[in-house]
Amino acid sequence: MNECCAIVDLRQYTLRPGRRDTLIELFDTYFVDGQEATGMHIAGQFRDLDVPDRFVWIRGFRDLPARADALNAFYYGPVWRAHSAAANATMIDSDNALLLKPVRLGPAYPALDAPRPGGTASVVAGAVYHRGAADDGFVEYFEDHVVPVLTATGAEPVAVFETLVAENNFPPLPLRDEVVLAWFARFPGIPAYDEHRRQLAASSVWQEQVLPELVCRSVRPMQELRLSPTAGSQFR
Repeated sequence: MNECCAIVDLRQYTLRPGRRDTLIELFDTYFVDGQEATGMHIAGQFRDLDVPDRFVWIRGFRDLPARADALNAFYYGPVWRAHSAAANATMIDSDNALLLKPVRLGPAYPALDAPRPGGTASVVAGAVYHRGAADDGFVEYFEDHVVPVLTATGAEPVAVFETLVAENNFPPLPLRDEVVLAWFARFPGIPAYDEHRRQLAASSVWQEQVLPELVCRSVRPMQELRLSPTAGSQFR
């Protein structure tokens, strides 16, 4: 396992109308370097293509103690102190956060030293499934039955995460109390993503077997994500 990502936060912020680009400018200019200086890995940050006021991002940690140390260092440190008021002014809700661990990380998932090239029109897409319990067999079903169909239709997962059942060791930032599985794939652009969706809709295995089983195994409807990486995102 890449030591940067044994623990992952998946965070989704609801922002004030029209303020997303303001937060992204702050984030890419100050918060990426500021957090990574404390030992975090900021793997990806995104505009949600379907929710204009949602900002989504992923950060990784070596382990749980490293998470506590890094979060304390950043949120009580000089970078957050200097820019927190401007960042908080863009937000309505920042508590939609999940504590996860990797099930699989493919070679396209960014390493610590991956570039932040900017300027591409790629799409990162996936879903969050809401599960009943950590021992429900969901991960095994996903790996054995869902991944083959996703891969065959052009969406081989780059990253698959599931909930890490552990106490939140930085209480100032709340976490959602639920069990999930989340996956992400990358596409060179919206046409490639749309073609994946067309093939998935035409797949009898997906429509008649896999999708109904996913619905039965979920405690509420899945969240689908279609994301555009910011200029400072490694995951693209």
